[in-house]
Amino acid sequence: MSTGFQRARRPEQVEARRATILATATAMLRERPVAAISLRELSDRVGLAKSNVLRYFDSREAIFLEVLDEVWRDWLSVVADALVPAQGGSGFAREERVAATIARTLQGDRVLCELISSMGAVLERNISVESARRFKQRAVVNTDRLAKLVRECVPELSPGGAAHFSGAVFVLVAGLWPFATPTDAVEVVRAEMGAAPAADFFAENLTEVLTNLLAGLVARRR
Repeated sequence: MSTGFQRARRPEQVEARRATILATATAMLRERPVAAISLRELSDRVGLAKSNVLRYFDSREAIFLEVLDEVWRDWLSVVADALVPAQGGSGFAREERVAATIARTLQGDRVLCELISSMGAVLERNISVESARRFKQRAVVNTDRLAKLVRECVPELSPGGAAHFSGAVFVLVAGLWPFATPTDAVEVVRAEMGAAPAADFFAENLTEVLTNLLAGLVARRR
């Protein structure tokens, strides 16, 4: 831990220090779940005392909400490249392609899914009003971007229906992801019962639910 800490005073110094903290938090998330990362350990990895890290963020939770926004935006760029607009197909093939693409790209982004599943119960519980406002405003932008991407693929979907679908993606990931990362004991029992591996459970079920939701919204012209 640095004993010669000097407070960043210029705006560019503050942003550089914040960027270092966020990059360190992201790297740690690639090693372990958010629940296993303490503010003290994060501070040690950055090379600052906890009190100095808290000069730049309200709390541990505020740090990880910032990381969530970053990885969410990165994922949206991946989805934008992966989705193929205006493809036809019989039945609900188009809707299934969109749903499967979203599910596949989410399954490949463990950090994003981990943070989404922790958001409501953990990350939003120890933050200031300003941090909450900043995160929620960015979340609206991110949700709107996904809605726009989906409408490019399914133009019959109304703006309201696309917004509903985009928000539901977030909620479904929050609910399904914990079941995709079971303890070793639970995974043993799942195998005994003939259940598919947990990772397959996540992608398959998310694809199925999103396909049905998207098809239903199109049919109802929501």
